[in-house]
Amino acid sequence: MRQRAFTATLILGFALMVLGWPHAGAHAQSQLGRFLDKFELAEVFPDADRLGPAEGTPPTAPVFAGDELVGYLFLNSDVSNSIGYSGKPIHIVVGLDLDGRITGAALVGHSEPIVLVGIPERLVVEFIDGYGGTDALQFAVPEVRDALPADIVSGATVTIMVIDDSIKRAAIKVARARGLGGLTGGEPIAAGPKRSIDMSVTGTKDWITLLGDGSVRRLSLSVGQVNEAFQDAGEDKAAGRPESDNPEDSFIDLFVAPATIPTIGRSLLGDAEYELMLSRLAPGENAIIVAGNGHYSFKGSGYVRGGIFDRIQLIQGENGARFRDRQHRKLSDLAARGAPRFNEVSLFTIPADTEFDPTEPWRLQLLAQRAIGAIERAFTTYAVSYLPLDEYIRVEAPAVQVASVLDATADEGPPLWQRIWEARVADVVVLTIAIGTLTLIFFFQDWLVRRPKLANGVRIGFLIFTVGWIGFYAQAQLSVVNVLTFSSALLNDFRWDYFLTEPLIFILWFAVIASLLFWGRGAYCGWLCPFGALQELLNKLARWVRIPQFTVPWGLHERIWPVKYMIFLGLLGLSLSSLVMAERFAEVEPFKTAIVLRFVRDWPFVVYAIGLLAAGLFVERFFCRYLCPLGAALALPGRLRMFEWLRRYKQCGSPCQICAKECMVQAIHPAGQINPNECLYCMHCQIVYFDDHKCPVMVEQRQRRERRLATQSPSMSTG
Repeated sequence: MRQRAFTATLILGFALMVLGWPHAGAHAQSQLGRFLDKFELAEVFPDADRLGPAEGTPPTAPVFAGDELVGYLFLNSDVSNSIGYSGKPIHIVVGLDLDGRITGAALVGHSEPIVLVGIPERLVVEFIDGYGGTDALQFAVPEVRDALPADIVSGATVTIMVIDDSIKRAAIKVARARGLGGLTGGEPIAAGPKRSIDMSVTGTKDWITLLGDGSVRRLSLSVGQVNEAFQDAGEDKAAGRPESDNPEDSFIDLFVAPATIPTIGRSLLGDAEYELMLSRLAPGENAIIVAGNGHYSFKGSGYVRGGIFDRIQLIQGENGARFRDRQHRKLSDLAARGAPRFNEVSLFTIPADTEFDPTEPWRLQLLAQRAIGAIERAFTTYAVSYLPLDEYIRVEAPAVQVASVLDATADEGPPLWQRIWEARVADVVVLTIAIGTLTLIFFFQDWLVRRPKLANGVRIGFLIFTVGWIGFYAQAQLSVVNVLTFSSALLNDFRWDYFLTEPLIFILWFAVIASLLFWGRGAYCGWLCPFGALQELLNKLARWVRIPQFTVPWGLHERIWPVKYMIFLGLLGLSLSSLVMAERFAEVEPFKTAIVLRFVRDWPFVVYAIGLLAAGLFVERFFCRYLCPLGAALALPGRLRMFEWLRRYKQCGSPCQICAKECMVQAIHPAGQINPNECLYCMHCQIVYFDDHKCPVMVEQRQRRERRLATQSPSMSTG
């Protein structure tokens, strides 16, 4: 039965990989011609009867009524950033007449999970239909272009804001390029002096200086000010639901600065973190630092791996960018001397396709939102404007090749990853000692398990260390996302230095790979996984307070443990098509919620994680047994282990069932053999193996020994 289930799992995973393979590495770039069969021309241009070929920059297709040109058709994703919550573009065909008026718009493609599940697509279509008849020329005014849509669909905030933003920005770009409504600006301006960040200015400044000279910009809002803004907008419900009863309390104290200006970046990040940032930025990318205090979070708690930070948006001219989780790095604090402590500090990467120019003015728009119903919210916006100081900018003649903002001076010292390891040498030493200790425990397990009290104490102590230090302190929780990312790197541009920049994660993975050859998945899953250790400790506490335990019938157990393998192979297959989507579905792991974010997250994720821990109170290691994709990923190569350390008697399973009944994850078959794919190497069966008061074989040996000694005693005394 187990072999058939395992074979079926492999077939399913292979099928998923085959289906995903043709799309691996595909770029999410669309062309208007792909969607011509997805709509009727009359829906977008009521008076038109034919469409010419798409051409020009940005690409637009001329629209005709007979032989008369009446306007242009374009795809929003060809002109402006329209990446939605799914990580893929939302495709909308838009028509513009010669006066610059939108004649209509049609949704022709999307992958938005919020729309696919839970929110009727009809509501989104109705929202898009509302652009018909809108004068696109008004979008040339920043205040109009950046204003929030009045009719945001509840429950689909991010999707609607992306649609609104992309239609507005694309429409004004097309209007400028085609000179619609008398609008000009389509022709490139003659080249003048080139501006770039002066990478030779590399000093540092303290916090007061950075704030005083404008290197760091600030937005400070009180709860009362936000209340007034909602009242002025006619949102009385929102105004009546403040974050604090005291209007003088801070709503948010927000600080923003560009991290890729050397003086600012080194001052705020410190040398090691600044060099790490530069190493991770691709050509054309930039980064900003955002820090905040107050009742309102600029990040919020609802973002997920692969999702969008919907409360902030970077705007420069007619270009805008929202940040995704993979463009975000959480910082513990700011390195500048005199910098205050912040509730939140983040480093956000600005993608190259945003066409962001760090030498020109830009602003960070903050979306302030309040719930006014079960899923309804009211919104208002604020912005922090930023103008880079002249002292950070180099001006050169056009003929001179200007260095990129990322072309830092060559580093003649040790490589970056080595400097990071040196900075975390204490943590590296602690983890190395812990892994070395665990290795000794395994090598000398026979000595340890003969002393049950010591063995149990050592295990509980190690599990507490794993939860407290590896998990909550160091946050070195491995994830199936690491496996997916590594697989993707092998198929694309593999770089060792990227993996070496996370010392503790790298050490753990090195230890896992080595241990797979000796002990299988159990070394990590049973001892070094923080979430697994948390489950086991909570179950021990549950047993101590006499919470009843449920033993899953063997027939059911062996049919549902393959579920985790199906989940892993499904994620692996999905990652070949879209790593972003695979990472998002990898939220089946509660590790990020429980360990990394320590349950400070949106309530559905918290409920899910607590639900799994609650299940583990009744069924020990419930998640590890049946759902963990990381455990499945480690179990597959674990079959290659070279040694068999767990001892068994020929009587195990027939007739003795003690170990099978007491195994915490039911990894021992009723016939007596241990399933290495499921074993977590807790060594309880080895404690029983040497227990001469519990194991029948050992009991019999002890009794024979006692009888032999008893028969020898009289003769010895007589002699």
